[in-house]
Order: sequence, then C-alpha cells, then structure tokens
Amino acid sequence: MRTSVVWRTQAASLAVGAAAALTLCGGGVAAAQPAGQPPGCTASNFSHTASGVLAAAGAWLDAHPEANDVLTAAGQRGAGAEQSVRDYFVARPQEYQELRAIAAPLIDLQRGCNAAIQPMQIAALYEALSRGGPH
Repeated sequence: MRTSVVWRTQAASLAVGAAAALTLCGGGVAAAQPAGQPPGCTASNFSHTASGVLAAAGAWLDAHPEANDVLTAAGQRGAGAEQSVRDYFVARPQEYQELRAIAAPLIDLQRGCNAAIQPMQIAALYEALSRGGPH
C-alpha cells in the first residue's frame, strides 16, 4: 500500500509539474504554439500526454508489484538506486519493453518538440507549489 501511495505522489508531481516545468524552467514549450514548433508542442499537450502515460504506468506498476517495489525503493535511496533499477530490468527485458511502450508517447513528444522534462525541474516546481502559493 505504501509503495502505491509513494508512486502516486511522484506521479502527481510529474503530472502537475510537467507542462509548468517546461514553461517556467526553460524547457522550450510555451502556452501558445511558438512559430516554427511542430503542432502539439504546447504545455496543454504535454500535460495531457504526461497524465495518460502516468496513469498507464501506475496501472502497470499495480500489476507488477516487484517492479513497483524496486522503483519505489530507488526513489528513496541515493547511491546505487539507478544500478538497482538497471539490474532489475536487465534481468526482465520484457517488463522493460512494456514500460518503454507505455512511456513512448511522452518520449516521442519530447523528442519531436525538442524539449525535456527534467526531474529536478519538476521537484523544484512541486516544492514551490506545495508551499501554498505566492505570499
């Protein structure tokens, strides 16, 4: 149960922060369609795409509790976390491919729009939003 709560908290921060992080932190996506940008490179489209990917990833993790535990533990550890995730998925290439397919719409959008969602940008935005707004 705790792992599900942790994942949903992380997922919520990404969903809330994805588009705002891109616009506020220099990701190159603006509210209006900039000249020269491919169609769909908007904050709204990033938000919708990210929320769909995260919902599907959450459902997949619910159905794969061992992967859920590995990813949850990786979010709570420092050194070695990335290696433990890598080791898990190297031993389970089918699971990696399934998650990669789930993430594909967001990865494709990021590449097509030449934008990136950086975890630190999302964390910073989440921290700012969780403080209760401007004072």
